[in-house]
Amino acid sequence: MASVTLRNVCKSYDSIEISKNINLDIEDGEFVVFVGPSGCGKSTLLRMIAGLEEITSGDLYIGEERVNDKPPMEREVGMVFQSYALYPHMDVAENMAFGLKLAKTPKSEVDNRVQQAARILQLEKLLERKPKDLSGGQRQRVAIGRTMVREPKVFLFDEPLSNLDAALRVQMRIEISKLHKRLQSTMIYVTHDQVEAMTMADKIVALDHGVVAQVGRPLELYHYPANKFVAGFIGSPKMNFVSVQVRSASSQNVTVSLPGAVDLTIPVNGEGLQQGDTATLGVRPEHFVEHEEADVVLNGVVSVVERLGYQTLLHTEVEGFESTLTVRTHGSNPVRESESIALGIQAQHCHLFKADSSACPRLFREPSVDF
Repeated sequence: MASVTLRNVCKSYDSIEISKNINLDIEDGEFVVFVGPSGCGKSTLLRMIAGLEEITSGDLYIGEERVNDKPPMEREVGMVFQSYALYPHMDVAENMAFGLKLAKTPKSEVDNRVQQAARILQLEKLLERKPKDLSGGQRQRVAIGRTMVREPKVFLFDEPLSNLDAALRVQMRIEISKLHKRLQSTMIYVTHDQVEAMTMADKIVALDHGVVAQVGRPLELYHYPANKFVAGFIGSPKMNFVSVQVRSASSQNVTVSLPGAVDLTIPVNGEGLQQGDTATLGVRPEHFVEHEEADVVLNGVVSVVERLGYQTLLHTEVEGFESTLTVRTHGSNPVRESESIALGIQAQHCHLFKADSSACPRLFREPSVDF
């Protein structure tokens, strides 16, 4: 096991910058998830750690050792790719042992490591099967086992679940989380799926166009996003955004005017804002409340109802608002399309973003977040 440290790491292809001054500290034994939309540079960053991409500038340390110039085999990292890349003519045991045999590891040690990994991954009964006889989840476990037997200091996962169906994705992310708890190894995991990031990570690194947008525990990013990008990317359904005008601002609160001349005072640090500035109000779909609990009530009309059983999503049009508001409510809500609905907003759960997309720091402390 080892820590991973990046200092001002950059990656460019000619004049195109992919990663821009990345500074990260990944502690020994942490499960860190790189998350962001396609093209944000998360896989490139992982490949630089693995040694599969050359670092243009900056320093990369695994443990206390600078490894910029070390080839992949000498970095003591193990990578699990999106594709399983199993040899079809070899059985499970042979696939898992292949790398060790190439390294001329003694046969007794190879057998011992394969058996141990198979036991952890529940592959003991499958060791004599060929890849064509395995399910997608089983193949992915074999690919993980092939990496495990090498006993790397750092595990690297590059979107390993993207080829699986929805049910298998849930099952495999639980299994990978359990594996991390058993091994207590440093793991870095790349995904574009924010649900995977929220459920698996000790720490999330949100990337936006090659820049680190925010680093923190999952609930920190959810409740206290540093900017509008993180607020919109983390959370499903995504946060509602409404353009508002600033009426007054201080270090204790900001009063904004919503469309329809409705005022709302939000407990955020408004330093840097001035009267008349345009800002963006953010409200998560689950934070709309009943009329009697609200600081402000909006009147809307339901345009689309999505019934998911465990929850119902209401896409609601409010006069004067440019976009619809998504409301999450309980699964048995009987509301129908074209019905009127009252949307209550509690100021303490609101977010406010400046014109440059940076967040005004929230002053309300969510009880679920440990600071």
